[in-house]
Amino acid sequence: MKLDPLDVEAVRAQFPILQKEVHGRPLIFLDSAATSLKPQVVVDTIAKFYAEEYATVRRGVYALSQEATARYEGVRAQAAGFLGAEEPDEIVFVRGVTEALNLVAYSYGRSVLGPGDEVLITEMEHHANIVPWQIVCKEKNATLRVASFDDSGQLDLEEIREKITDRTKIVSMVHVSNALGTVNPVAEIIRMAQEQGAVAIVDGAQSTPHIPLNVQSLGADFFACSAHKMFGPTGVGLLYGRKELLASMPPWMGGGEMIDKVTFEESTFDDPPHRFEAGTPPIAQVIGLGAAMTWIEGLTRPAIAAHEHALLQYATRAIRELPGVRVVGTAPMKAGILAFTLDGIHPFDIGTLLDEQGIAVRVGHHCAQPVMQHYGVSATARASFGPYNNESDIDAFIDGLRKVQRLMA
Repeated sequence: MKLDPLDVEAVRAQFPILQKEVHGRPLIFLDSAATSLKPQVVVDTIAKFYAEEYATVRRGVYALSQEATARYEGVRAQAAGFLGAEEPDEIVFVRGVTEALNLVAYSYGRSVLGPGDEVLITEMEHHANIVPWQIVCKEKNATLRVASFDDSGQLDLEEIREKITDRTKIVSMVHVSNALGTVNPVAEIIRMAQEQGAVAIVDGAQSTPHIPLNVQSLGADFFACSAHKMFGPTGVGLLYGRKELLASMPPWMGGGEMIDKVTFEESTFDDPPHRFEAGTPPIAQVIGLGAAMTWIEGLTRPAIAAHEHALLQYATRAIRELPGVRVVGTAPMKAGILAFTLDGIHPFDIGTLLDEQGIAVRVGHHCAQPVMQHYGVSATARASFGPYNNESDIDAFIDGLRKVQRLMA
């Protein structure tokens, strides 16, 4: 059965790690929601930069530094196009979504929140979109409110509408749940927020590499994503912020390259985005991110989305045939994430026994403990899919689960 327009075998051939054996078995990687594999072009781009092109950026008049700076800022412009930003200066390089959300919380949040104000998040958030808001709300005597989801993993939009009031200053939400796979109607929630004068923040860690999106079409005020989930390197990510909001925000870290003038009496600061990029940046990682975005655009996100949706449907049908399985997260709109439990078998045992068969899945609370509490479990097992996965991977995964059940019977 042909799944989608992707030439999956041609895609797989671009990932050398898929030739690796684990415990004497071919690697089957089903953990793209945690981190994606890297195509050879990304690895080669980073290696070539270090070997032949390396220099620090924004700090030298010599040729290598000027060329590195041009490439680095070129990736900023590329990222603006990739996300649909109005201009490159709306893109801040960060370490990843966690740093992006902390930046917004500690810079924007601290500057606008006060006693009686409210921040609204959802019950399905990653810890990175919970903990910073708890810290800032406690510091500013503001209130953190939470919108619930039903047992299928869908948000209650009417509840959200009721909870967004004139006291709401910030609404921060996940686009695609890493624990459930739910694709949330963020554009509609953003409209609700902005109608009440609130600023809307979107955690795009799981959506950016997998589904078509445009931050201006969504209406997002801030949007964050991580390179390592986008077939790129670790240690770098993107924060999109509307230029007028970024311009209103104080720096959240001090150091080199984010300043205008420094004296012992006072310092003044550079304009965004450099105001938020203190210190030597992850230059090689940014260059690698550029290669990853080019690679994604070569496949196209609609093709990636179609492929992963077909895999999700195939895997969901197959896993439901197993006795004692509970799929956690059954919303009608889902990305390529399949979380589940098996009766009488701890998820850590599932993950360990699958690993012995060369199959990599994620087990645990997925940095979303409130989601686990909603379902009354301490952990789930989670398979997640990328453009390099195929039906054979799913078949091996399901056979592996059958073996797990036999071994643990």
